[in-house]
Amino acid sequence: LAQMVEIERIDLAFEVNNTDHHTLQNSADRLIVRRGQPFTITLHLRPGTHFQNGDNINFIAQTGPIPSVEAQTKAKFSLSRFISRSSWSATAEMSDSTVSLTVCSHPNAPIGVYKLILDQGEAIGLGEFVLLFNPWCKQDPVYLASEAEREEYVLSQDGLIYRGIPKRITVLPWTFGQFEPGILDICLQILDESPNYISDAALDCSERRNPVYVTRVLSAMINSLGDKGVLVGNWSDDYEDGVKPTVWKDSCSILRQWSNDGCRAVRYGQCWVFAAVACTVSRALGIPCRVVTNYGSARDSNGDLVMERFYNEFDENIADDSIWNFHVWVENWMTRPDLSLGYEGWQASDPTPQHRSEGVFCCGPAPVRAIKEGELTYKYDVPFVYAEVNADVVEYIKLRDGRVFKMGGSTTEVGKSISTKAVGRDEREDITHNYKYPEGSEEERRVYEKANHHNKLAQAGEEPGLHIKIKVTPDMQIGSDFDVYAELKNNTMVTKSCRVMFYAQAVSYNGKLGETCGLGEFTEMNLASTEGSRVTLRLEYAEYSKAITQDRMIKLLALLIDAETRDFYRAKKTIILDGPEIIVNILGVPKVGQNLVADLALQNPLPEPLENCVFTIHGANLTDGKPITHEVGTVGPKEFVTAKVQFTPNLPGQRKILIDFASDKLHNVETYENLVIYE
Repeated sequence: LAQMVEIERIDLAFEVNNTDHHTLQNSADRLIVRRGQPFTITLHLRPGTHFQNGDNINFIAQTGPIPSVEAQTKAKFSLSRFISRSSWSATAEMSDSTVSLTVCSHPNAPIGVYKLILDQGEAIGLGEFVLLFNPWCKQDPVYLASEAEREEYVLSQDGLIYRGIPKRITVLPWTFGQFEPGILDICLQILDESPNYISDAALDCSERRNPVYVTRVLSAMINSLGDKGVLVGNWSDDYEDGVKPTVWKDSCSILRQWSNDGCRAVRYGQCWVFAAVACTVSRALGIPCRVVTNYGSARDSNGDLVMERFYNEFDENIADDSIWNFHVWVENWMTRPDLSLGYEGWQASDPTPQHRSEGVFCCGPAPVRAIKEGELTYKYDVPFVYAEVNADVVEYIKLRDGRVFKMGGSTTEVGKSISTKAVGRDEREDITHNYKYPEGSEEERRVYEKANHHNKLAQAGEEPGLHIKIKVTPDMQIGSDFDVYAELKNNTMVTKSCRVMFYAQAVSYNGKLGETCGLGEFTEMNLASTEGSRVTLRLEYAEYSKAITQDRMIKLLALLIDAETRDFYRAKKTIILDGPEIIVNILGVPKVGQNLVADLALQNPLPEPLENCVFTIHGANLTDGKPITHEVGTVGPKEFVTAKVQFTPNLPGQRKILIDFASDKLHNVETYENLVIYE
């Protein structure tokens, strides 16, 4: 039987890890890490105890009240040679009586408070840590590439909120304070007080891996309508029993009051207060966020995209629709794997309670691009935000005898000077162009017509006409054979006789077409009204490997021909084959003049050997001004290739080490690691 590891004490290295994970501003007395990024702790063993790799040593990381592997709220993993970027993993380095243990979470793990457990037949708790979203990690859906934007939208604890009117925009400085003592715990408490958690804690904790879900929960929980939310809205001018919304200047006093008062909603907020608190909580949890102001903000009460204003003879507005001088919401940055490509990036969320979505007072996340394109069918609440920035204004006068006359309307009163604080400067950035095409332009009217059309079809739940679209599966790794599909749908009132052609062609990144690498049969079929069908095309490595360039791109084209009208419908999609992942582990102490080793591994994904394989590493002030290459020869099909490459940093600071793999059949495989080099 293997001997039990006996641990004398554990050093969770708060300061080093929290610095590495950009959470040191939070606290230096607890471990707060971001997902998909390794952290290292030290186990000091009792004298005479040994820790051997592979000795029935397993780890468990778990979160939530009912941890389970299926729900991804519990992960079991053992020691491996490399840290993985796509699952929970751990590596260990031993010396006499200490073990340096490096743990890395799955980049899509649920956020929250975790316990780390050493399981060797009996469980030993190694400690607790908080896991947050990680805008620094490429595999995390909230990944934000620009360091300056991460500084502004994740790390900055203060900002500017715009109010007033377009001709005289006023500035309200605000302290978000997401790293102030106790605030992170209150933000996690908000998630635990949500109706979703209360009705099904296991499912809610599992869903916390998804920033779309978390953003939506926050949009509901910042206001107090229908749940134990943070703030009560009040637009009445009577604030006797609370704080006037204009008095607040920071989020922390609101959040602390809510938490200290047993989660009783704080009185009172208006739109900018709701948005500012939502921004604090988003940034605290690691979701990039900014506060946005829309001038001339429409509130379309019946969803017809028209602001109908009824006045009596005394010019008093007697309708439900209203236009606010300004309205403030937030945008959060994330990918949208639930939508088609192109709708990632900024997502609008509105925590001010004015709209029920799926029965709850919340709004968003709505892709800003879907608002601009009038794609009203995209989740969540695009029609509501679209109307806020685009509704047409029609004015009527209603006389006492009941007669109604239409007055001159205006289409440009709504959605002006949409504003947010600029990155790294105390200036206003106008982002109206993200939400709409220029007023009066042809595109703008076209989008409005499309939105109107979608609105009508949405009532019926359909789009008319013949349709063809291409569907692909997520696992399209170079070296594998896989299927792609053309899906057809006949949304006309009659049976259609159709011909379908489906083929694949290599393409390079500048659009230049290469050889055909997959050709489907010319299929003839009859599609009854409202019926669908699917054509499959098999792409085989033996074929496409001869055609594709090093860009690994394939263009798919499907043609649907209506045999009777000779109308052509086509769908195209360019796919990029996934290359293998270089697994990187940097060994050694990151200090000037000390040797570090890049421990590299890669699996050949091809069914044939790779010849002339070379790893190259380079980095400013890391590799002496020139790349360091390491030849590894031939690697058999599906085999792993490994290399250890030494380098010596010569200056302190934030550095990037770039790693590249090349061979005769596979190149352009690269990755990088960020390093902080100390004096």
